[in-house]
Amino acid sequence: MASKERTQEIFKALYDAVVAYDEKASTELSQTALEEGIEAYDAVMSGLSAGMEKVGQLYASHEYFVPQLLLCADALYAGLEILKPHIKTNKQEAKLKIVLGTVEGDIHDIGKNLVKIMFDAAGWTVYDLGRDVKIERFAEEQERTASDVVALSALMTTSMLAMPTIVKMVKAVNPSVAIMVGGAPLTPEIAKRYGADGYASNAGEAVRETVSVIASMKGTQAK
Repeated sequence: MASKERTQEIFKALYDAVVAYDEKASTELSQTALEEGIEAYDAVMSGLSAGMEKVGQLYASHEYFVPQLLLCADALYAGLEILKPHIKTNKQEAKLKIVLGTVEGDIHDIGKNLVKIMFDAAGWTVYDLGRDVKIERFAEEQERTASDVVALSALMTTSMLAMPTIVKMVKAVNPSVAIMVGGAPLTPEIAKRYGADGYASNAGEAVRETVSVIASMKGTQAK
């Protein structure tokens, strides 16, 4: 079993491998983490995902561009391929599922793709509808997959206007589904006005905020 210091060292090395888009290092370090008894989930979240969160920040600040973003994602997925089969799950709990997509009229999908990566890394089952998704598709896919969450992305003020309609359509199919929204023109206030259950300002916060919303909704339903 790795010491606390060694564990942190491996986490930092995994983080650096993703940020430096070093696919070979990501693969080798993920294997090392397993060999030294580090929990696979911890290596993913504290190493790979933390690195990808930094990449998202570098992209947002225009220090990284689309080519670097894609290479970083390759490094992350190389590590995930090694670690994900070893993530311990509670067999009593069904794996959480999410439908996500960029709403109709909007072809921007970098932010949505980052969110997908974060949910992948956290062990969710992700149904990615892509970009410019017709409004009825979200409700249809939620019903087909029985997903716990529907996540809507919009990078344009014109396309985000479709969100209230999508929220109503999804809730009509299943009122207990958690609906998350995000994108540059949105705010927590707009999300609430649109009828969404939650809002995340960036990919790094998306999983944490979604889990918090689900827990809150379950608590409310239990009362």
